[in-house]
Amino acid sequence: MRIKYVLCLALLISGLTGWLVLPAVAAERTSAVQRTATFNLEQVIDRVLANNPLISAALERNYQAEAGERSARADLFPKLSSSYSYYRLHNQPYGFFGPAGKIMIGDDDDYTWNITAVQPLFTGLALTTRRKIAELEISGRELEKEQLILELIKKTKVAYARILLARRQLEVANKEVKNLVAHVRDAEYLYAQGIIAYNDLLQSQVALSQARQRLVQVESEVDLAGAALNVLMNQDISAAIEIVEPDIKPAVNENLPALCAQAMARRPVLRFLQVAFEQAELAITLARSQYYPKVSLVGRYEQNGKNITASENDYRNSDTAAIGVQADWTFFEWGKTSAEVRQRLHEREALKHRIENMSNTVRLEVKMAFNRLRVAAKNVKTAVGAVEQARENYRIANLQYQQQVATSTLVLDASTFLSQAENSYYGALYGFMISRAELEQAVGERANIEIKGMADSAKEADNG
Repeated sequence: MRIKYVLCLALLISGLTGWLVLPAVAAERTSAVQRTATFNLEQVIDRVLANNPLISAALERNYQAEAGERSARADLFPKLSSSYSYYRLHNQPYGFFGPAGKIMIGDDDDYTWNITAVQPLFTGLALTTRRKIAELEISGRELEKEQLILELIKKTKVAYARILLARRQLEVANKEVKNLVAHVRDAEYLYAQGIIAYNDLLQSQVALSQARQRLVQVESEVDLAGAALNVLMNQDISAAIEIVEPDIKPAVNENLPALCAQAMARRPVLRFLQVAFEQAELAITLARSQYYPKVSLVGRYEQNGKNITASENDYRNSDTAAIGVQADWTFFEWGKTSAEVRQRLHEREALKHRIENMSNTVRLEVKMAFNRLRVAAKNVKTAVGAVEQARENYRIANLQYQQQVATSTLVLDASTFLSQAENSYYGALYGFMISRAELEQAVGERANIEIKGMADSAKEADNG
């Protein structure tokens, strides 16, 4: 009787515990499901461009360039400065004035303060050139950001395609395991009936073990592919995400000459080098400005006296104002200026060669991406037929094995061929998506931004 009471009490406690715990577990599962966000490709790209820290760094460099331009522009306007000084003289100053002899001309305490305004009149075009260089620096930073956006978009599309590919490979691996489980079951039955040899059964079981190992490997690849996309979106590396399968049409309608022309006009890296070339030309002008004198208009107000405000002076007027022109000219520095000019000339020539080389590189990148895209499109068509053939082959081999007109080896080979064909198909399909992303990046897709400070020729090229 006592044992019955103990058992009833234990069941009551376990029931209450379950009643309390189960809702919490259910709520946790519901929350986990709710946390799983679903995105399409465009939404993922938007999140990457909004959250990736590299974009934030590029924006900071833009702000840095804009501050530099404001600094260069401020040099064109008058500069105001002030100074204040105090000296206690050891001897009161005096002078000798003929028959009058020694006469005091100042106090022991000397306070002086002044305000000075300087307006540059001529600097050999140095100030205006610095401002133009600063404006081009803003353009360069904008183009760097645009290049970064293109690379992030390509990386996002590639990561997106790799997730889809990994999940399809997981489906194939699961199906292979399922098929081999059924095959092992058939083999066990046939072996029990004495129809097949023991080594045939062992061969089937080994194939099943290998398929399960591949399944574990593919599960890991799915996890890593999701982590790579989370890193691009700057979110928790283990965050659960669901992505929508895009409509992939493996067709190539472009032609290579048009793609090359588009790339030459729109690739930010080429436009960035054009901006750098213009800066190099301006740097030559800036270096040559050192040959010329600097002329400035100077205005000055000064007070001098014996008190702390310099307003009392017993020997001369305490305040005075002046305006004049000041010229400064360093005309000999042992060839320093001419060396700097030659340095800038060589820098400009180096950029000219870099632009030529980069143009060739861009054309090659477009051609390589275009060829990969065409190959991927053809591979998709080929892979579709191979999958159909592999499925039929597996179906026939399985039926023959069940009727014992085929060996286990034939079924296992057919299963392997089917998995390989399906993996090849998905590899070709999402490989086409990756190749398309590479081609878009190579020709400068999404490179439409307003560029400030570029030469008219460059703008015309952009519009073209």
